[in-house]
Amino acid sequence: MNNTTGYLSLILHAHLPFVRHPEHVDMMEERWLFEAITETYVPLLDVFGKLCDDGVDFRITMTLTPPLVNMLSDDLLIARYSRHLTLLEELAEKEVERTRWMPQFHSSALMYRDKFHRIRKIFNYWQGNLVNAFKSFQDAGVLEIITCCATHGFLPLINDFREAVRAQIDMAVRDYKKHFGRQPRGIWLAECAYNPGDDEILKEFGIEYFFTDTHGILFADPRPTYGVYAPIACPSGVVAFGRDVESSRQVWSAHEGYPGDPAYRDFYRDIGFDLEFDYIRPYIHESGHRLNTGIKYHRITSREIEDKEPYNYQEAMARVAVHAGHFIWCRERQIEYLTGNMERRPIVVSPYDAELFGHWWYEGPDFVHLVLRKIALESEIIRLATPADYLDEYPRNQQSTPSLSSWGHKGYNEVWLDESNAWIYPHMHKASERMIELANSFPAAEGIMLRALNQAARELMLLQSSDWAFIMKTGTTVEYAHKRTKDHVFRFSKLYEDIRSGSINENWLCEVERRDNIFPEMDYRIYRS
Repeated sequence: MNNTTGYLSLILHAHLPFVRHPEHVDMMEERWLFEAITETYVPLLDVFGKLCDDGVDFRITMTLTPPLVNMLSDDLLIARYSRHLTLLEELAEKEVERTRWMPQFHSSALMYRDKFHRIRKIFNYWQGNLVNAFKSFQDAGVLEIITCCATHGFLPLINDFREAVRAQIDMAVRDYKKHFGRQPRGIWLAECAYNPGDDEILKEFGIEYFFTDTHGILFADPRPTYGVYAPIACPSGVVAFGRDVESSRQVWSAHEGYPGDPAYRDFYRDIGFDLEFDYIRPYIHESGHRLNTGIKYHRITSREIEDKEPYNYQEAMARVAVHAGHFIWCRERQIEYLTGNMERRPIVVSPYDAELFGHWWYEGPDFVHLVLRKIALESEIIRLATPADYLDEYPRNQQSTPSLSSWGHKGYNEVWLDESNAWIYPHMHKASERMIELANSFPAAEGIMLRALNQAARELMLLQSSDWAFIMKTGTTVEYAHKRTKDHVFRFSKLYEDIRSGSINENWLCEVERRDNIFPEMDYRIYRS
């Protein structure tokens, strides 16, 4: 590493809320997971595999959140995904035939057929266990997997009960060790939300570093000498890395980011909505509700017009090469400038939602592939590094306390607390208070009481998922977010009353355990004061 001017640390945050509904044969929200597997997670695994096969020495960091890991490890969801992929393969074959005399679309139809076959090959190679697939790249030393709050709980808004914050971290670390066989070095705090003092809890559970948004570092006390281009050490000793604004804007920005290029595939035109109902009927929801299939034949073309031009994969790949080259060039110039003003090698931390790459931005995995390959093989200025790599080289860092912050709109808590979602917090706080009470009241429960207490802890954690408040704020699938919140409140409250009265309904408990089966290793005692 010592011959390098500076470092780039790409962070991909892979997360979905826990959406598992054994009570329904075809649940719309489970498709969130299926789409992400097909469009993001397996394509990224494919990228990592190709780079390793070619002997490319790359480094990248990914969050695999506990809800996502539990879904990717669930036999029911794995089987349902396999059936979903079979239908996609069938639809793609039909599309190859349907578009045979439509040259503007036929090449894309062939592309999708080949892609889905490739997804199937990789999925079968890992016997459906994608967690083990990601683990293999961590074990190979090219990927660092970090954890996240147990159910992506927004810590600043559950901070009234420190036991609840501790439980989110405790469960996250336990679950990580179970799946990856080692201690996580880093954590992604849900929504990149830091509340001063939370680092003390991170230290308690052996976490070495976390991330904040840019202003979390820039408004730290005292002000950091190197801004976001070197980490800072909290009073606890846990280290905070800050997000780089420039590299984020180039990829994230809706107005100037790469994904908005006219040559790239348009997300919103899908054959699930475009084709005749009778033709598409077997591949949409069983209710007949139209939805995205993932097969899309048009490019963005222009933001101003709805009449989109046909997609051309080769032209899109040419733009990927241009954008990857531009991204690297900008980072090299950035690092050259920083090097002249720093007494250590700078690190540019570039975090993104993983699902941006592939799901929202179809060509995103190809962009990641080129950036990793070209930096590793060609750049004499940048070296790819994980945050842990950087801490191994620079174990001593300026001491400072980051400010309250998140990466949500306007940078603080208002996305997760406004008039659309404020109603959930009195229920959440009361459930936290009661869970702590139960854990303290029953220190050595056994049998059905143990099961009920563990399930109460699961229901509270699922209630605390930041996703429900986010959905309510953004106005997408609001009815589902309302229902999930109310369901978890009801189940927790009933469990609480049943535990307190000593009259647990085992049949009902079995059904709740079947539905909300996250964290089989749950130990309710993590809520003890």
